[in-house]
Amino acid sequence: MRILVVHNYYKQPGGEDQVFRSEVELLRSRGHEVFTLEATNDEIPDEPSIKDSLTIARDTVWSSKGYRLVYEAVTRNSIDIVHFHNTFTRVSPAAYWAAKRAGARVVQTLHNYRLFCLNAQFYRDHRVCEDCLHKPVPWPGVLHKCYRQSRLGSTTVAVMLTLHRSLRTFSTYVDAYIALTEFARLKVIEGGLSPQKVYVKPNFLLDDPGKGSHLGGYALFVGRLSEEKGVSVLLEAWHLLDLNLPLRIVGDGPLIEKVATAAQHDRRIEYLGRLAQDEVRHQMREATLLIVPSVWYEAFPMVIVEAYACGLPVVGSKIGSLDSLIEDDIQGIKYPPGNPESLAESINYLVSRPNKLAEMSVNARRTYEDNYNADANYNSLMHIYSEVLSK
Repeated sequence: MRILVVHNYYKQPGGEDQVFRSEVELLRSRGHEVFTLEATNDEIPDEPSIKDSLTIARDTVWSSKGYRLVYEAVTRNSIDIVHFHNTFTRVSPAAYWAAKRAGARVVQTLHNYRLFCLNAQFYRDHRVCEDCLHKPVPWPGVLHKCYRQSRLGSTTVAVMLTLHRSLRTFSTYVDAYIALTEFARLKVIEGGLSPQKVYVKPNFLLDDPGKGSHLGGYALFVGRLSEEKGVSVLLEAWHLLDLNLPLRIVGDGPLIEKVATAAQHDRRIEYLGRLAQDEVRHQMREATLLIVPSVWYEAFPMVIVEAYACGLPVVGSKIGSLDSLIEDDIQGIKYPPGNPESLAESINYLVSRPNKLAEMSVNARRTYEDNYNADANYNSLMHIYSEVLSK
């Protein structure tokens, strides 16, 4: 099978990049001819001129360059399937048209909710927001400047979505969508995608980090330091926590100063900054538990898979995809999102029950081995590809 994998990098590295690289390597290791086409938003100036802004807007809606590069890659290499991970902003949905017109089948992994939400998160003003989910024209997102608090940027994304809905790009020029959880699948179907076209295939780890000892005696947070990730909830929970349990925070983002200040005032909190993947996994193998306090739906945090692979129990919010990824009292425990009191109580509950933590550690590792390893992912991906090619 000859496969073209397309990915547009954001300026800040994230889980999508890791999944893109892992799937390419996985497919090549199984004997497939895999070609890649990569673009990056690093090309976009931080403070664009009016001319630059108009060019960015045009390319976001329909990138002639993205169309040309995909069409040429498909025809030159006799591609069977083009698998997109991200087209925003340099590739654009025009690339779907190019792939189909060149004779390939099209698969799109949905790493977020961009098709139905301008900021891709279903989150606004410190709460879950679905105001645009059922609207053909996502005007509430423009009204509230949901894309980077920019009216122009929000209008651009809204025009992109509205145009391609009217052109039936998303329904006609994409043969299959990959949602990462059943929650995400149901949500995008609610937004209008055909149930027959939306498959569920979770993220995975290409390399097994191995189960840890978990003797470090600390809790761990790994992720973007932002409001939707529940960082404020986490810090407030630690303020309420009676235990002398250290908290190590890994990552960076807009709330970095808030985290640094909290670490200065609470000796239990240690801010480690952004770490390389190997070091993150070392922290996971030693930690007592991982905390995922997100207050938005999430798509599929890679940190969950990495934790399970290390045998690390997870305390997470009962919201969106997290609700389906964590089974209460199996791999961890869930609490109501945005509730620091409940988070503190959940941590107290687990830390006071070492036998329960040990049981959850075994369950977490088993969950990884059964669902999130390379073999399981490859089998799921081949099933989707076969379905698409047979239509």
